[in-house]
Amino acid sequence: MILDGTLIPIDRCGEQRLSVKGEPIDAWYSGKAHQHAGNLQALSAPGGLPLWIAEVEPGSVHDLTAARAHVLGALYAAAARGLPTLADSGYDGAGIGIHTPIKQPDGNQILSPDNRTYNRLLRALRCLGERGFALLKGRWRTLQHITVSPSRIGDIARAALVLTHFEHDYLPAIR
Repeated sequence: MILDGTLIPIDRCGEQRLSVKGEPIDAWYSGKAHQHAGNLQALSAPGGLPLWIAEVEPGSVHDLTAARAHVLGALYAAAARGLPTLADSGYDGAGIGIHTPIKQPDGNQILSPDNRTYNRLLRALRCLGERGFALLKGRWRTLQHITVSPSRIGDIARAALVLTHFEHDYLPAIR
């Protein structure tokens, strides 16, 4: 499985919340992207087909925080059964079964050849899963910029996910 997050740009905002420092902030403003956006988390198959999308979080919420709220519990159970999850460095410290790149050491030190190889393999495998959001955002123009209430982004993305599954003839077994 590949765990990834993306920001969906929005034009409606104005919801205030308190930051961790206790200061009022605009909840939907993403400092990382320097725009108002909704944060979506998704799981993709190794081949790149998106399989699951979480409920939207405001753009000010970090990827790891959003993943903890929506998906990490299920991924820990999957990891216990032998199913690893690959993620980018935004999920560093996510816990057991979530494989993230090894960070560069402080100072002028370089990573060992084993760690550099691990990072290359992780990037090579994760890039296939990154295709999941590319499929959704490239095919469904509404996910490129949302003009409705930001709280509806998750519903729109899940509808796009179902349509994408139909387009790619991915119909999971009904139990």
